[in-house]
Amino acid sequence: MREETLNALVGKLLGDLGGAYSIGLVRIGAKLGLYKAMHGAGPLTPEALARKTGLAERYVREWLAHHAASDYVTYDPATQRFAMPEEQAALLADEDSPFYLVAAFDAAAACLENQPKVESAFRHGGGIAWGDQAGCMFCAVARFFRPGYRANIVANWLPALDGVVAKLEKGARVADVGCGHGYSTVMMANAFPNSEFVGFDFHPDSIADARRHAGIHASHGNLRFETGRAKDFAGSYDLVTFFDCLHDMGDPAGAAAHVRRALKPDGTWMIVEPFANDRLEDNLNPVGRLSYAASTMICVPTSLAQEVGAALGAQAGEKRIGDVVRGGGFRQFRRAAETPFNLVLEARP
Repeated sequence: MREETLNALVGKLLGDLGGAYSIGLVRIGAKLGLYKAMHGAGPLTPEALARKTGLAERYVREWLAHHAASDYVTYDPATQRFAMPEEQAALLADEDSPFYLVAAFDAAAACLENQPKVESAFRHGGGIAWGDQAGCMFCAVARFFRPGYRANIVANWLPALDGVVAKLEKGARVADVGCGHGYSTVMMANAFPNSEFVGFDFHPDSIADARRHAGIHASHGNLRFETGRAKDFAGSYDLVTFFDCLHDMGDPAGAAAHVRRALKPDGTWMIVEPFANDRLEDNLNPVGRLSYAASTMICVPTSLAQEVGAALGAQAGEKRIGDVVRGGGFRQFRRAAETPFNLVLEARP
């Protein structure tokens, strides 16, 4: 046994355990308004933060100590005050920030709650239906993706597609398949009032939430939501979008073939997937680590619960996605854009 290697692994595991133990504390900070109270308030004592939030000082003091040890807030020993700089606020307090990550902790909590079901699936090899995931997995996942979508869909991803923005500005028909709570659909509909948008999802509760979200945030009457699967959604479209959902589908090849039938001859299919290289060894990094964990706990079980059960996984990579797309009858396929967390792929008939 190499002592140097052992010590490095102990340090890594201690860091991991610190993050795991932080899940509940981060969620408490968001739910009880601690982050929002600190954001922009300047340095605060535990007593001042407790008064500001109406919470018990002894708990607030311990919570702050944990957050200082985690570098989630700063601490000044001279004044014994805690503060939340803008960098930390972007991650923990500002829900409109593209870097906001609190929802990822909600998803992690749902994964822990989901452990018995996934553990059983390891034994029998079956799946776990999306609506049967523990906790409000679909709520957490929707909130997790929202900041990235808000920062990128209209500003970066749609403009990266060939001629699509001009069509949307003039007036086009769009199907947002696997829309979940409809955040992506509402963002596009608000940005392009001359176009018509339909959000489809196979999970009825998510469609109900999407309709509620649209009732509050939609600016125009140019969208609606319907329950429908990727293999049988209705209509003919200029643009079909799949945001972070193709790899979750039981029959992605069947979905690709249906999209090809639903697209107009000059239409476009935009597929946004988690960033992944094609080789396992190239994904052995922090982003790949998170994606493989989520894939094991969420994505693979969801796919295996459906027909065919292809289980592409969240790290499928561009080549495997391209094989699925071309198998559905598409002749053109390319990477249109990317972020450290996303692949934006364009397919055309």
